Amino acid sequence: MAIQNGTNHLSRRRLVKLAGITVAGSVAGIRNAEGEPLTASLFDGKTLDGWIQIENSATSLSKAGITDPVALAGKLTNGSEAISVFLRGRLQGSVKADALVADLNQVISGLSIYDQARFSNVVLRPETEQLLKQNPSGQQLARLNKLLLEDAYPGELARSSSTGWVVKDGAMASTGSGRGVIYTAEDYSRYRLIFTMRHISGNPDHQACVLIFCSRPQNSEKPLDALGGIQFQVPNGGHWDYRPGMNNSGGQEFTSVTRTQFDVHAWSRVEILADAAKGTARMAVAQPPGNTAVEVLDFKDATAGKAGPIAWQMHNAGLFDEYKDVTIESDPKGDAIPTRS
Repeated sequence: MAIQNGTNHLSRRRLVKLAGITVAGSVAGIRNAEGEPLTASLFDGKTLDGWIQIENSATSLSKAGITDPVALAGKLTNGSEAISVFLRGRLQGSVKADALVADLNQVISGLSIYDQARFSNVVLRPETEQLLKQNPSGQQLARLNKLLLEDAYPGELARSSSTGWVVKDGAMASTGSGRGVIYTAEDYSRYRLIFTMRHISGNPDHQACVLIFCSRPQNSEKPLDALGGIQFQVPNGGHWDYRPGMNNSGGQEFTSVTRTQFDVHAWSRVEILADAAKGTARMAVAQPPGNTAVEVLDFKDATAGKAGPIAWQMHNAGLFDEYKDVTIESDPKGDAIPTRS
């Protein structure tokens, strides 16, 4: 009943079959010559190839992003700088923090705010200059507008990071930069996802989160928060429903199978068996990896199931989580969980 580490449980024949597969996630629905489902690695321990990052803070401003609200309000009310004069005409008359954030986010999500004369006295960071040269649209334009504002008010606005995840010591590691997700470049429908994870720290703290049945953003549209997915908190089985119109902890669709008190800071081996056609998902956890696993959380709602990406969620800024040894078995036989050795 123990969940195996990495690909140690694969037969020599399967390893030979996998040798020709180089693109993470590209084996969805593929079977070997014997008709058995294939298991593939989604993370090679070296790069984030096959994954896409979205940081909410990259394209919108939060109240916490205003580091000196008094100074910013003063400049926007009375400042003679060209950018302040420009913004003054687009504010609703209030410089209170909440209203100001809403107004500035309207500016960020609108047309390009760049004008050579308007920014002639603003020192642009290399990232801003590089994006400006690309004449972006959609979400990249919103990113550019936010960078321009941060460059124009370096003492009043915090600089946001577009990198929420990096490779660190062979693991996918969150940087604590802000709320957002990293998700697979491929979509999956019925699969067995197995990975090793641990939560390092958080300020403010929150459990590490996995998202399934997600909605992939199309073209340049703004992604849904948490990709509108179903959240499994690992390793102890907390949960949330991010579907549009829901945004709650759910009800009978979530079932706590075993009440656990795993140490979130220690490595756990996690297995999730999901079926989009049925809207079902089950999670089992072994701690330490190699120990006997127990089923922790089940989900069932036929209306929630959808083929889509799988994601790790950074719930808020200040969180540091790590994931490694990530494998996926597409269209697995049977519905046993945890996997029997």
